Amino acid sequence: MGFFVAALYFSNAACRAGHGRLAVPSKGLTFFACKGARMAGQQQTSSRGDTSLEQTLEKTEAVAADVQRASDNLAVVNTVLEQGLPEEVQVGDVAQAIEHTSQLEEKLAKSAETLAEVNAALSEEIEKRLEITAERDESQAQAEELKARIRTGAAD
Repeated sequence: MGFFVAALYFSNAACRAGHGRLAVPSKGLTFFACKGARMAGQQQTSSRGDTSLEQTLEKTEAVAADVQRASDNLAVVNTVLEQGLPEEVQVGDVAQAIEHTSQLEEKLAKSAETLAEVNAALSEEIEKRLEITAERDESQAQAEELKARIRTGAAD
């Protein structure tokens, strides 16, 4: 029985070197699931600032990425189990384990999606607050300028 599992490439050199590797020698499969590794092309979250909301957003983005990686890795494990084990072996506890990994994968994928939605809303709120703060600062500067003009006009 032949099947194909897409290769996952991570930017973490230790991971590619074999640390965190899961191998299924009888099936000729090897894939990597390294904690903290990023898939190729995945961007590191850039620092947005020091406010509490910005720090919260950074944390939830990191959690969302971890949940997505866990979901992706679980999908690979589930594929290996489903396709790598003969039908006659996929009974009883093994069948339950396969079904359980499938359910966990779905739950993690939904959680990652929900976190992405929360992060988008949080990001919008941060942008709104930045705009409002800029407007407030501009108004305060104008008020100070008017006060200074009044003082100089009253002194004349």
